[in-house]
Amino acid sequence: MNLNGKRLILASNSPRRQELLKGLDVDFVIDTQNNFEEHFSDGTPHSEVPALMSRGKSHGFHRPLEADEILITSDTMVLLGGRILGKPHSAEEAVQMLHTLSGQTHEVITAVTLRDGLGHEETFTDSTLVTFAELGEDEIDYYINKYKPYDKAGAYGVQEWIGYVAITRLEGSFYNVMGFPVHKVYGHLLKFAKY
Repeated sequence: MNLNGKRLILASNSPRRQELLKGLDVDFVIDTQNNFEEHFSDGTPHSEVPALMSRGKSHGFHRPLEADEILITSDTMVLLGGRILGKPHSAEEAVQMLHTLSGQTHEVITAVTLRDGLGHEETFTDSTLVTFAELGEDEIDYYINKYKPYDKAGAYGVQEWIGYVAITRLEGSFYNVMGFPVHKVYGHLLKFAKY
C-alpha cells in the first residue's frame, strides 16, 4: 500500500489491531501515550459511544502531529439489548458477560479515527451482528481460565477457541469483531495518503 511518504502511527496496545494493520502491508509505529480519560454522559446513544471514544483518544494524543503523519485511534463496543458490555475486570464479570451473550445475537461496533497534521480528520464506524450458541458452564469456565479475555470487550475474542465452538452466525466483517474493520481502514487511508 502506497501512503505517498506519509508516516503512520497506531495509537493502540491491542495485538489484534496491530496484527490487522500489518496485514495491509504498511509500515507504522505504535505510540500509545495519551491524556484522554474515557467517559461519556448517560444520555449518549450507545451506538455513538465508540466514535466518541475514538475521537477522544485521537485528540488526547500526547503531542501535535507533524504534517506528514497520520494517527489512527479506535474503540470497540459490544452491545446487547441496550446494554454495553465492556472489558471484564474479573473472572466473575467475564463469566457473567458470557452467560449474557449465550444463545443471543449481539452487535459489535468499532469506530476508527484518522487524523493528520494538516487538519484532516475522519471518524467512521462498522457494525457486525454476532450470534452465539448456548454455552455450558464448563465451556465458559474453560475459555476464561485458558484464554483470560480481560482485555476484550464482551469478554471474548472471535479469533479464539470460543469463536470456533460458539459463533453460529456472523453478519458483517469478521475483522470488525476483532476490533479493526480493515476493509474500511484501507479505503480511508488511501484517501488520506492523497492529502
